[in-house]
Amino acid sequence: MSIASAIAAISERLGDRLSTSRAVLDQHGQNETYYPHTPPDAVAFPETTEDVSAIVKICNDEGCPIVAYGAASSLEGQHLNTQGGICLDMSRMNRILRVSPEDLLAVVQPGITRLALNADLRATGLMFPVDPGADASIGGMTATRASGTTAVRYGTMRENILALEAVMADGTIIRTGTEARKSSTGYDLTHLLIGSEGTLGIITELTLKLQGIPEAISSATCRFESVEDAVNCVIMTIQSGLPMARIELLDDMMVKGFNVYADAGLPEVPHIFAEFHGTPAGVAEQAATFGEIATEFGATGWKTADTTEDRNALWAMRHKAHYASAALGKGKHLWPTDVCVPISKLAEAVLQAQKDAVDLGLTSTIVGHVGDGNFHAGISVDPTDPDEMERAEQFTKALAMTALRLGGTVSGEHGIGLGKQKFMDIEHGPAIAYMRAIKKAFDPNNILNPGKLLPPET
Repeated sequence: MSIASAIAAISERLGDRLSTSRAVLDQHGQNETYYPHTPPDAVAFPETTEDVSAIVKICNDEGCPIVAYGAASSLEGQHLNTQGGICLDMSRMNRILRVSPEDLLAVVQPGITRLALNADLRATGLMFPVDPGADASIGGMTATRASGTTAVRYGTMRENILALEAVMADGTIIRTGTEARKSSTGYDLTHLLIGSEGTLGIITELTLKLQGIPEAISSATCRFESVEDAVNCVIMTIQSGLPMARIELLDDMMVKGFNVYADAGLPEVPHIFAEFHGTPAGVAEQAATFGEIATEFGATGWKTADTTEDRNALWAMRHKAHYASAALGKGKHLWPTDVCVPISKLAEAVLQAQKDAVDLGLTSTIVGHVGDGNFHAGISVDPTDPDEMERAEQFTKALAMTALRLGGTVSGEHGIGLGKQKFMDIEHGPAIAYMRAIKKAFDPNNILNPGKLLPPET
């Protein structure tokens, strides 16, 4: 049993769809953040569920690690082969298998990206609403339980998947869920696999809920004198029941990052980016109500973006926050982290994060999907500077502890991967033992993305 023998057996099935070339391995060992370059031993390119099943069975028989790979946009190293083995590149499994407009659903393969999916759906008048910013693969978004800018209105991946097909660790193909909108049968394996980060099974097909493209869409920006005013505006907006489609907070450092990265020309004070969906009359009413709330908290510089071009430009800028944060660090790597807290605790959490960054002498931005209490911090670090890395570690720990103290979670969106395992025992306590039992039952030989999500046993 060995990785080498697994590669030989997989090569017999896939031929030139298995690569060990240095360029391909290097490409699949990269990541968006500060984790070391970690190439796998081989990269497999399956085209069918049966391919995936055969590859996984070989890996299980040979004790070879296997890690599913989508668009490599994850921020906690979930896709890295830290123990070597096979990288399972799902990019060729990228088809839309069926769209059922009357049922508001689509059946897709995991390799299709969200932008490609929505481009294909546009003619039907439907859309898949989950928008994490990056053009991530639908499979990767499912595995990490992604959310994003529209979660405040449409929910996360958890709420937008009806059923899935997955290959389990021994190569068995299972289906979970149905096209029905609800079920009371058996254990909910669909939602167990969503967010499992490839540690329990490899997703090969998804049945997604779709939404109608809104009749009218309007976006707006405004600015505030302080983060506290901006956050309190968000809290009041959500508590008032206003059906926001998007409501995003940018602190002054994040705005400065946009100015450095894209010459955005924005005043370097906290901003809110908002969007409204509905009928023309409904959108106008929502925007007016939000404007009244924002004015109560001192908002100024109100600007609307009503054309498709203006809205796309606005959200394209927001989606580049990762790179704008990196630009602020003048070539350093970015250490991104996120937490999620109850909406009433949001101001306290954001202000504490800003104070911690200043106290530790770190360059950090804050941007967030604050309508559901989720925000991100982007810390500029030099991985070759042990002191700076230690201070960044202190910051992420302090932020995690703040979130837990306030009744929140150490990650609302990025997931656990490698970087947040150390907080899992603190957040989940005795429940971790049950998570380990599930992992062992699903993957007794520990081949599926080993070393991720669950902390090492002590």
